[in-house]
Amino acid sequence: MDAGGVGGAGDGCFEKMETEEERTELLRDRFRLSVISIADAEAKKLGMQVAEPVVACIADLAFKFTEQLAKDVELFASHAGRKSVNVKDVTLSAHRNDHLTSLLRSFSQELRDKEPKTERKRKKSSEKGETSVPG
Repeated sequence: MDAGGVGGAGDGCFEKMETEEERTELLRDRFRLSVISIADAEAKKLGMQVAEPVVACIADLAFKFTEQLAKDVELFASHAGRKSVNVKDVTLSAHRNDHLTSLLRSFSQELRDKEPKTERKRKKSSEKGETSVPG
């Protein structure tokens, strides 16, 4: 009887893992299509052609880099005691590339400037005294 219970729980876990694998595979495929599109557009601008194996290799490397980057920013957020990633985590991940860090800071500032003023005030007041319950 115990084996059936364990198997039942295991099956649910396996289904969840399969769903996660499917999700990752779908993301990888969409990412690859985006890389192919970008490579084709850039090659066309330069009057060149890029071999399919080269584009596939670039797509795989970029996806692996993105997976590692996601882990890094999650760790930065966790280290700061947060459950979610914010712009500061992303900027911190680029600390070895001064130009990219500068671009990210400028982009972050642009986002803050576009934010409605009333929204800013509400956020500040909630930080001071009110506590929010994560949903």
